[in-house]
Amino acid sequence: MTSFNDRERGEESKYAFDEENAFKIAARRNRLLGKWAADMMHLTPEESEAYQKAVVQADFEESGDEDVIRKVLGDLTQAGCEIDEAAVRAALEERHVEARRQLMAES
Repeated sequence: MTSFNDRERGEESKYAFDEENAFKIAARRNRLLGKWAADMMHLTPEESEAYQKAVVQADFEESGDEDVIRKVLGDLTQAGCEIDEAAVRAALEERHVEARRQLMAES
């Protein structure tokens, strides 16, 4: 019975570790996406920092990426940037890969 309990604890630990990493990757990805969008909107460094935080916060509105995509696309459109949803989704995916790479490099 002990080996079963040990294995169960090991699986729970692995699940918690994976969930924590997924959260860190998503937050970093959203921050990178916010920087990308801020650069497109020609924000000042201070405005860029605040915008990056706002993009990270937008991810807490609903599950999935739609809230982040909607925010960034809306803000870019309002700022007069010529961009469509597919480009924002592509940028999000690129930032996801970069965020994962950065997190793995830190480990």
